[in-house]
Amino acid sequence: MSTFIYMLRPKRRSLIDETTPEEEARLGEHFEYLERALEDGKLILAGPCLDGEFGVVVFRASTQEAALEFMQSDPAVRHGLMTAELHPFRVSLMGTG
Repeated sequence: MSTFIYMLRPKRRSLIDETTPEEEARLGEHFEYLERALEDGKLILAGPCLDGEFGVVVFRASTQEAALEFMQSDPAVRHGLMTAELHPFRVSLMGTG
């Protein structure tokens, strides 16, 4: 397994603070998608920057193609709420809490 990171950037700056009901539902799907990945042992960590500029998802995948598919299947990306940029990643240090 290899480790990857994707950076998520909201398509509009006010997305997090001013969501429509449809966007709220899609963001809920995004959260559930990542929760399932955590339960399955794929997800290492995920979260947004508090200034709303971007979020990150660090996860494991068997290949670059599988990583790309995982990223593109994220509901926030699939429904066009956020853009995503994928990179291979190495966790060099990680705390436990």
